[in-house]
Amino acid sequence: MFHVKPSHTSDTPTVAARVFGDNLDKSVRYHDLLAATGSVRGFIGPREVPRLWDRHVLNCAIIGEAMPQDASVADIGSGAGLPGIPLALARPDLSITLIEPLLKRSTFLLEVVEELQLDNVTVVRGRAEEKAIKAEVGTVDVVTSRAVAPLGKLAQWSLPLVTRGGVMIAMKGSSVSEELERDAKIIKKAGGGPAEIQLVGVGIVEEPTHLIRIPRVR
Repeated sequence: MFHVKPSHTSDTPTVAARVFGDNLDKSVRYHDLLAATGSVRGFIGPREVPRLWDRHVLNCAIIGEAMPQDASVADIGSGAGLPGIPLALARPDLSITLIEPLLKRSTFLLEVVEELQLDNVTVVRGRAEEKAIKAEVGTVDVVTSRAVAPLGKLAQWSLPLVTRGGVMIAMKGSSVSEELERDAKIIKKAGGGPAEIQLVGVGIVEEPTHLIRIPRVR
């Protein structure tokens, strides 16, 4: 277990207070945990540490713009907790399950959840495509992910965990249109409906985040 004291410095963006509100201190602590423990354990590359706020923490937190109030959310392939933990801090109304197959990463997630006292977060070790995970997690309103797999494969993993009428929301780069065109048949076969590309964080962060929203229709 670790204990990291929040370090409000000039490196903490002023916009963080707007994004995280009452959870600003916890967001700073999470940033510091990523920079220290996350880096030492190999979850965050050393070159990413100076860019954690913009490229990782805030970048993930703002996807809450695309999610309904009081939704249940599963973050598949959560890794070091991205996007699930920043999302939980920015949107405490959400009930979030972090799904991560690797032991050392799921252990880190459990430590973070305890350290930050995140009552709205549960950690489950396993792969989203496993039957045991679906049995344990059930279905949720939203399945989200970041840099986990190509869109078609991601839809095959995500959509079975989505309640009918719910949606998968994947963080993707600006080339998402090409992925969507390439994998359209796979997405439809997995139960996905018409996809929507959405930009979130406009006017909040320097580089808004591209999302793809795919509803589960069957």
